[in-house]
Amino acid sequence: METKNLIRMANDIGNFFKSYPDKEQAKQDTVSHIQKFWGPDMRVMIKEYVTQTSEKDSQLDQFVFSAISKYLKD
Repeated sequence: METKNLIRMANDIGNFFKSYPDKEQAKQDTVSHIQKFWGPDMRVMIKEYVTQTSEKDSQLDQFVFSAISKYLKD
C-alpha cells in the first residue's frame, strides 16, 4: 500500500476520534483502531513515516501525528 493512502486513512480515523473531549484518550483510541484493523506492514509503514518526517513537513493531521508518535509501539 502506498504511504499517501495510509496517511489519508490515518487522518480519517483521527478526524473521527479527535472530537472526543478527552484528547489523550482520543489519541489512544486512534492508535488502538490502527492496531486492531491495520496489518503489521501498514503499521510499520506509518510508524516509519512518522519517525522519518518532521511534524511540520508531515501530511498527517497534527493530532494523528502526535497520536502515532506517542502511542504506536509495533
